[in-house]
Amino acid sequence: MKKKSLVKTLTFAVLHFLTAFLVVYALTGSWALGGAVALIEPLCNTVVFFFHEKAWERFGHSQEDHCDSYGHNVLARLLRRNG
Repeated sequence: MKKKSLVKTLTFAVLHFLTAFLVVYALTGSWALGGAVALIEPLCNTVVFFFHEKAWERFGHSQEDHCDSYGHNVLARLLRRNG
């Protein structure tokens, strides 16, 4: 893995944990609940993302639709194809 990719992944993880904590803390005022959710939510999200990627590999697109943008342009392609 390239150093830039690793740094990007780590900084995203820190932002994800911090965002989860701040949202829950802002809603509840509880440091403990904010901390618990900040640990649990990103973990759950990571597991869901893994299965999303597996489903996407199997059902998400044909070989001609393959791109490196994580599928963000697939809806536009489907709309052009069906329109």
